[in-house]
Amino acid sequence: MDLRSHLHAGHVIPAQPLALDLDRRFSERHQRALTRYYVAAGVGGLAVGVHSTQFEIREPQHGLFRPVLELAARTIDEELAKAPRPFIKIAGVCGRTEQALREAELARSLGYQAGLLSLAAFKADPEEAMLAHCRRVAEVLPVIGFYLQPAAGGRLLGYSFWRRFAEIPNVLAIKLAPFNRYQTIDVMRALAESGRDDIALYTGNDDSIVVDLFTPFTFEHQGRRVTRRIAGGLLGHWGVWTRSAVQLLAEIKAARPAAALEVRWLERAIAVTDMNAALFDAANGFRGCIPGILEVLRRGGLVPSLHCLNPHEQLSPGQAEELTRVARAYPELTDDAFVAAHRDEWLR
Repeated sequence: MDLRSHLHAGHVIPAQPLALDLDRRFSERHQRALTRYYVAAGVGGLAVGVHSTQFEIREPQHGLFRPVLELAARTIDEELAKAPRPFIKIAGVCGRTEQALREAELARSLGYQAGLLSLAAFKADPEEAMLAHCRRVAEVLPVIGFYLQPAAGGRLLGYSFWRRFAEIPNVLAIKLAPFNRYQTIDVMRALAESGRDDIALYTGNDDSIVVDLFTPFTFEHQGRRVTRRIAGGLLGHWGVWTRSAVQLLAEIKAARPAAALEVRWLERAIAVTDMNAALFDAANGFRGCIPGILEVLRRGGLVPSLHCLNPHEQLSPGQAEELTRVARAYPELTDDAFVAAHRDEWLR
């Protein structure tokens, strides 16, 4: 499979959550069910060991980083063996350089084809140190850059960083998640002016999913107009209601060639963002984002609890009610019937 062509085609790529039982123990059965759900929903890839999977899986007292990656890779392979199709396995790669290199090597040994590269451990480092880190990791495993908003542990990375990041040969894609239009434009302009048209762009801006997927980003460069588009999404939001997300992306791709954007798409954009506000707990600075994801999956019977490894991560007051509200308001964007029809099969 040509990874670059696959990513440029545009896909739904969920960030996989972590299934814990009522005693906060890892539930392999439910973790497998989640992976089967995503494959059955028609996604083009899966990101494992990322923020939604809980960074605490790396802590020695839990020791879940390898087991979670291993189980996801094996389950993906088993499911795709029944109906082969192109699919990319993406592993989260975190920490300072030595840790990141170990994680990249492990991911590669388990069959992962790319690493989603977190720079959260470089909050105070100069730009050159971060770029040197990215180059070293990219020598081990093709990388997907990750612009993460400061509210979720990231840092501001301007045009100059992304312009130089685009010079790293083994960069496959960039996930944009600054939740900020100015900063999104910084990355898009850097890519447009880099001359690299082989780097795919994926939205992680959960507050602007539909608009990102429709927007042509056009810039003047060396006397000509250069347009770049966001191909698909690599999203925590798409860890729930995933079948509907696949259908939504297919509709968007079919509608893109039209000369004018229909108003209904702007209405749909607000609906998706309203759902995300409840899911990610935007009203409380995103404190309940991981429990919000787990609560939707728990209601569907795909995970046994909404527990996190960190017991302090819980739904915010009123968040459960907000999840109920948006699910009732936008049933066409949920997966209730799909999950109910197949849940027992996935949990076998």
